[in-house]
Amino acid sequence: MFAKNLKITIAHLYPKLLNIYGDRGNIITLVNRCKWRNIEVTVDSIDAGDNIDEDKYDIYFIGGGQDQQQIQVAGELQKQKEKLFNAAQSNSVFLAICGGYQLLGHYYQPHDADRLEGIGILDAFTVAGKKRFIGNVTAKLLSENTNGELKTLVGFENHSGLTYLQGDTKPIATILTGNGNNGSDKTEGARYKNVFGTYLHGSLLPKNPHFADFLLSLALEKRYGEKIELQKLDDKFEIAAHNSLVNKKY
Repeated sequence: MFAKNLKITIAHLYPKLLNIYGDRGNIITLVNRCKWRNIEVTVDSIDAGDNIDEDKYDIYFIGGGQDQQQIQVAGELQKQKEKLFNAAQSNSVFLAICGGYQLLGHYYQPHDADRLEGIGILDAFTVAGKKRFIGNVTAKLLSENTNGELKTLVGFENHSGLTYLQGDTKPIATILTGNGNNGSDKTEGARYKNVFGTYLHGSLLPKNPHFADFLLSLALEKRYGEKIELQKLDDKFEIAAHNSLVNKKY
């Protein structure tokens, strides 16, 4: 179905605390790709102390940050755990980057500090590794995570956490260049229902327009109860940027 008078609402979770390595660019990309199609889009910032209306939002975005900010956000997420879990179960779209990704799992265990509890939407856990992974990443998207011609995902990783997936939580992609979730099993990111986590910064969506549109398609389907065909955009510059980074040296 192709429809007019569409709208999407986005919750940007804790942007004052988690916004590292240009993660806000993901919000800018989603907003612009809606506006270019005349899709009405609203973005609400959810800050510390705010309550979340799980019935209002189609997309939730949470970025990465430093350890101190991540600890603060972990406490805020615990207060909103039930609402966010309900949103995930109702097929709202989540995109979580790095530290935000870790907090959607069960926990992050540092080397020499207390365990940081997550909210367990993703059946995954993270432990501190001895080596920091810093460099360019190219990964091959699993077929269920793309509806476009581009089959790769590119970005930049900077993390020492090692994330391991379990149960119904599956990877987004398999690693071609870089380390991904843990440097050993060749997986990158995680998906459960419409909840996506990834270690890719840089920011992710501007140079992966096909993945941005995939998320928008899922969000529209969640809101309207049927698949909606997105208007094609002229993405020659975005695709050129993407292709220039495919298999770029780590």
